Amino acid sequence: MNWLLLFVALLAGFVFPFQAGINAQLRGWIGHPLLAALISFSVGTLSLMICPLLVGIHFPAWSAARQAPWWAWTGGLLGAFSVLVTIVLAPRLGATVFIATVVTGQMIASMILDHFGIVGFRLHPVTFWRVLGVVLLVSGVWLIRRN
Repeated sequence: MNWLLLFVALLAGFVFPFQAGINAQLRGWIGHPLLAALISFSVGTLSLMICPLLVGIHFPAWSAARQAPWWAWTGGLLGAFSVLVTIVLAPRLGATVFIATVVTGQMIASMILDHFGIVGFRLHPVTFWRVLGVVLLVSGVWLIRRN
């Protein structure tokens, strides 16, 4: 496994609780979680519009994008849901419980996606060790909640 890829994935996980806290604080200043999510997504959209220009990537024709299946367009919707849930729940649950629960949900969904090869993932069958890992994550959430 490429260590750089693992490091970048770890970094993405590292910044997630910061994003949760920042967006939750934005909600306090803006007054509503939907508006805070809209602002967060707008800043992200603007950033993603500028980055390709800075590195010289040209946008494809819309005809190419229309070739994608319907479900390929739902990623932004799922992202908006995630940001909104983060804004509402992270302050209530606390960073540790919130992130542990999110990671557990991600692992359960990931195991299903890998096992069935859904949305373009290669097949990686469910094994005892993968199930044990998820059980340990669920146990970890339970232990963290006890405190």
